[in-house]
Amino acid sequence: MVDLKQQLIDKIQLTTDKVKLEEIYRLLEIEFDEQEVYILSAEQKSAVKEAQKQIKNGEFLSDEQANKEVEEWLKRK
Repeated sequence: MVDLKQQLIDKIQLTTDKVKLEEIYRLLEIEFDEQEVYILSAEQKSAVKEAQKQIKNGEFLSDEQANKEVEEWLKRK
Protein backbone atom coordinates (compact mmCIF):
# COMPACT_ATOMS: atom_id res chain seq x y z
CA MET A 1 0.00 0.00 0.00
CA VAL A 2 2.80 2.43 0.91
CA ASP A 3 4.62 1.53 -2.33
CA LEU A 4 1.50 2.24 -4.38
CA LYS A 5 1.05 5.61 -2.69
CA GLN A 6 4.65 6.52 -3.43
CA GLN A 7 4.26 5.45 -7.07
CA LEU A 8 1.20 7.68 -7.37
CA ILE A 9 2.99 10.60 -5.75
CA ASP A 10 5.92 10.15 -8.11
CA LYS A 11 3.69 10.06 -11.19
CA ILE A 12 1.70 13.08 -10.03
CA GLN A 13 4.90 15.05 -9.49
CA LEU A 14 6.04 14.26 -13.05
CA THR A 15 2.69 15.08 -14.65
CA THR A 16 2.34 18.44 -16.37
CA ASP A 17 -1.08 17.73 -17.91
CA LYS A 18 -3.51 20.03 -16.10
CA VAL A 19 -6.56 18.02 -17.18
CA LYS A 20 -5.13 14.80 -15.75
CA LEU A 21 -4.20 16.53 -12.51
CA GLU A 22 -7.70 17.99 -12.18
CA GLU A 23 -9.23 14.56 -12.78
CA ILE A 24 -6.95 12.93 -10.19
CA TYR A 25 -7.90 15.65 -7.73
CA ARG A 26 -11.60 15.16 -8.48
CA LEU A 27 -11.32 11.41 -7.92
CA LEU A 28 -9.55 11.91 -4.61
CA GLU A 29 -12.10 14.49 -3.50
CA ILE A 30 -14.93 12.02 -4.08
CA GLU A 31 -13.38 9.73 -1.48
CA PHE A 32 -13.04 12.44 1.15
CA ASP A 33 -16.08 14.60 0.54
CA GLU A 34 -19.58 13.64 1.40
CA GLN A 35 -21.55 12.70 -1.63
CA GLU A 36 -23.36 15.72 -2.95
CA VAL A 37 -27.11 15.25 -3.24
CA TYR A 38 -28.61 16.54 -6.43
CA ILE A 39 -32.14 17.88 -6.39
CA LEU A 40 -33.77 17.20 -9.74
CA SER A 41 -36.57 19.23 -11.25
CA ALA A 42 -39.73 17.48 -12.42
CA GLU A 43 -38.46 17.79 -16.00
CA GLN A 44 -35.13 16.19 -15.11
CA LYS A 45 -36.85 13.36 -13.23
CA SER A 46 -39.05 12.75 -16.26
CA ALA A 47 -36.00 12.67 -18.55
CA VAL A 48 -34.27 10.15 -16.26
CA LYS A 49 -37.37 7.92 -16.19
CA GLU A 50 -37.62 8.10 -19.99
CA ALA A 51 -33.94 7.18 -20.35
CA GLN A 52 -34.36 4.23 -17.95
CA LYS A 53 -37.34 3.07 -19.99
CA GLN A 54 -35.33 3.32 -23.21
CA ILE A 55 -32.46 1.32 -21.69
CA LYS A 56 -34.87 -1.33 -20.45
CA ASN A 57 -36.31 -1.60 -23.99
CA GLY A 58 -32.85 -1.88 -25.53
CA GLU A 59 -33.10 1.56 -27.14
CA PHE A 60 -29.53 2.71 -26.74
CA LEU A 61 -26.23 2.80 -28.61
CA SER A 62 -23.05 1.02 -27.66
CA ASP A 63 -20.00 3.19 -27.15
CA GLU A 64 -18.70 2.02 -30.54
CA GLN A 65 -22.00 2.85 -32.30
CA ALA A 66 -22.17 6.27 -30.68
CA ASN A 67 -18.58 7.08 -31.67
CA LYS A 68 -19.30 6.00 -35.25
CA GLU A 69 -22.39 8.23 -35.42
CA VAL A 70 -20.44 11.19 -34.06
CA GLU A 71 -17.66 10.63 -36.61
CA GLU A 72 -20.21 10.48 -39.45
CA TRP A 73 -21.94 13.61 -38.20
CA LEU A 74 -18.62 15.49 -38.00
CA LYS A 75 -17.74 14.48 -41.57
CA ARG A 76 -20.94 16.17 -42.82
CA LYS A 77 -19.91 19.55 -41.46
